[in-house]
Amino acid sequence: MLKQKLKNRTLILASGSPRRQQFFKDLDLDFEIRLKEIKEEYPPSLSHIEITNYLAALKSKAFQEELTPKDILVTSDTIVWYNNHALGKPKDEIEAFKIIKRLSGNTHEVITSVCISSTTFQKTVNAVTKVTLKVLTDDEIWYYIKNYSPMDKAGAYGIQEWIGLIGVTKIEGSHFNVMGLPTHLVYETLNTIAEEY
Repeated sequence: MLKQKLKNRTLILASGSPRRQQFFKDLDLDFEIRLKEIKEEYPPSLSHIEITNYLAALKSKAFQEELTPKDILVTSDTIVWYNNHALGKPKDEIEAFKIIKRLSGNTHEVITSVCISSTTFQKTVNAVTKVTLKVLTDDEIWYYIKNYSPMDKAGAYGIQEWIGLIGVTKIEGSHFNVMGLPTHLVYETLNTIAEEY
């Protein structure tokens, strides 16, 4: 299995997201976590997948000089794309309310790009999932904001939390992508890399 194929490599997950860290554990991978503060800014000319591809690669640049030949670094970025706009993490509860209100009763896309790199290669893969929410009442939105943690999530909600259970009416694509990591793609790409490099 993949764990065995990577036994002579050091897999590094550069993410503070508890969900992404848990996914790597659930994939039964040996890995270490390394974190760096990175300003997540992108050129305004970019849109859709271009944004997450750019940010995932940008995050990997911060580590390039310290990688050894046996290291494999994984960086990623997730946005919610709605009405031709990228929705990131809310700055406060008011913004969280506005974001969820916009998504209420509509279909949006969750885009995640994953950049896997080493001293000799860099490969970026991405996934797009369409999510439809029912029309949420203001009370439901505020209940979620007050009782859960929307502030660290793109689009101000977590599909695995209460609002996902009561609000998501349709999903097209990877459910895990909406949680922040297209696990099937990561596994498949790491498998290919383990065989080729």
